[in-house]
Amino acid sequence: MPSLQDGIFFIFVKMDYFKNLLGLLKTEREEDLKSYLRLTESSSVSDRRANGLSWYPIAIRGSEMSRGDYLTVELERTTHQELSHQFRFGSSVVLFSNHDPKIDRLEGVIGYIGGNRLKITLRTDELPDWASDGKLGLDLLFDNNSYDEMQNALKVADNLADGPEESRLQQILTGKVSPGFNTQPFIYAVPGLNTVQQAAVHQILSANELAIVHGPPGTGKTTTLVQAIKALIKQDHQQILVVAPSNTAVDLLSSKLAGEGLNVIRVGNPARVSNQLASLTLDHKMAEHSSMKQVKALKKQANEFKHMAHKYKRNFGRAEQEQRKALFNEAKKISKEVGDIEQYVIDDLMGKAQVIAATLVGANHYTIRSRKFKTVVIDEAGQALEPACWIPLMKADKVIFAGDHCQLSPTIKSSEAARKGLSTTLLEKCVALYPEAVTLLEEQYRMNEKIMQYSSQVFYENKLKANSMVAKHVLFNGDLPVEFIDTSGCSFEEKSEGTSTTNPEEAALLLKHLTQLVTILDQEHRPEDFPTIAIISPYLQQILVLKDLLLNAPALQVYGNKIAVNTIDSFQGQERDIVYISMTRSNAEGIIGFLSDIRRMNVAMTRARKKLVIIGDSATLSRLSFYADFVSYAEKIGAYKSAWEFMDVD
Repeated sequence: MPSLQDGIFFIFVKMDYFKNLLGLLKTEREEDLKSYLRLTESSSVSDRRANGLSWYPIAIRGSEMSRGDYLTVELERTTHQELSHQFRFGSSVVLFSNHDPKIDRLEGVIGYIGGNRLKITLRTDELPDWASDGKLGLDLLFDNNSYDEMQNALKVADNLADGPEESRLQQILTGKVSPGFNTQPFIYAVPGLNTVQQAAVHQILSANELAIVHGPPGTGKTTTLVQAIKALIKQDHQQILVVAPSNTAVDLLSSKLAGEGLNVIRVGNPARVSNQLASLTLDHKMAEHSSMKQVKALKKQANEFKHMAHKYKRNFGRAEQEQRKALFNEAKKISKEVGDIEQYVIDDLMGKAQVIAATLVGANHYTIRSRKFKTVVIDEAGQALEPACWIPLMKADKVIFAGDHCQLSPTIKSSEAARKGLSTTLLEKCVALYPEAVTLLEEQYRMNEKIMQYSSQVFYENKLKANSMVAKHVLFNGDLPVEFIDTSGCSFEEKSEGTSTTNPEEAALLLKHLTQLVTILDQEHRPEDFPTIAIISPYLQQILVLKDLLLNAPALQVYGNKIAVNTIDSFQGQERDIVYISMTRSNAEGIIGFLSDIRRMNVAMTRARKKLVIIGDSATLSRLSFYADFVSYAEKIGAYKSAWEFMDVD
């Protein structure tokens, strides 16, 4: 693990703690904006669409009045639906017309997104004339909102720092005082948890301000956290705010908590639009509230008044103008009544919820902006940017961090901000400062012990142990759970592809090895129970090479639905029976680029349940001790093989 010595010193610079973070956030914001402008300035709509920044063309599928004088419009992407995009709940967007996109434009915010449809809230009470002429499109704007929310939270914290109103939690998280623990905690036994998981629950219950659940891969972090949240609710009979950096992480926890019978409200828009998750959203719960029948009737009445007013839009005299104004005033009066009723419904629902779940930035959603909580739970805290954490932290007296700082860290655009400390998470700082607050979950339920062992040795002080149910499991008797296939000396030279890297020969070898394995497994498995397979590479262009080869491999296409090919980051939190990793880098200079991020490799190597196959050039990789030691580990357990063993096999 990287040392914190370079980044942790400023924890103790009390007066400048938040000013330092504000400076780093400013640097990151500027770099992010530059990156956005590089993609959008002077680019065509087709280029922006290809980069995931535009939907074009789109069609308006409906509109309705929203809170205040705002209008909510439903839009559908009518072509190019297969393209990935970066639109998310809460994103700022601009609706434009192809006639004159610089003038015919209207800004709004995404309030819902699902499939190829989304809803945007516009700062107007009616659509302009150009919205019904020509082709329409939607552009993603730079995400000022997230930066504004983070900046505002840090400014509030900075204003309170070292003053009489600074909370004890804030003092602890900035290194001024140590956390306290109740020596006679509330006891909550959960039969399904192992000894260490149960200890983590008790640590959370006994903590006065801070507890940390360090959950290495496969150790049941989410299961433990769900039971701890149930215990906290039983202990305090208070609402808990549950947050995470991504919608996907929030969705998983929300779903698990609701499955335990808790009253959960998911603020924001789920990443996965399943029936269960949709039923947890505030919109869904509002729709089922008894008072909403009245709201529906009032909205219909207001829309009728607006429709009547629009009949006076052109060629009318003073009397018609007065009539139009009266109709709009009546509609606005009804809109205010609608807003009052909706606010009552929101307050009623939020007051009864046991858990409110949101992303870190979503923790300042208008429905909970002024709410205070005794406890906030931050899941996947190892991926959480510290400034974003302060948004929910300013609402709480106690925090539970759950995550693994030995896996993926937050994505940071500015190398300067990262180098000066923004890449060091609040989880990392607290683990270093307060080991007494940390419970390491030690028993993992995913991997064969030989797959687990190297990560345990490097990242977890050899403390991980494999549960007896998984410790010895393999694909078939005699199979090796780990293989390192060394391409050194095979002349599999890497190739530069723009800003990425490929290694076609290595990719071909991977597919050849997988084909041989599938041929063996084919004799023992039916298609429906065939083992699941992940093919991973750190490099996007290598992923494209692998996908292309896979399309031209008939023997593997039979099991295409069982094989996933993607980058390491996309597999965070997932697992497969078999994992192949194409390391890609092979050069005389020993340059390995971002393979030097060993936390990313920890993620890749711990996705496999029964078999891990790593293919790479040991001569290049071994310039870093992490890989040199892994090659030694592979030799020690009989997992080392030379690529020459597979070169002549058809």
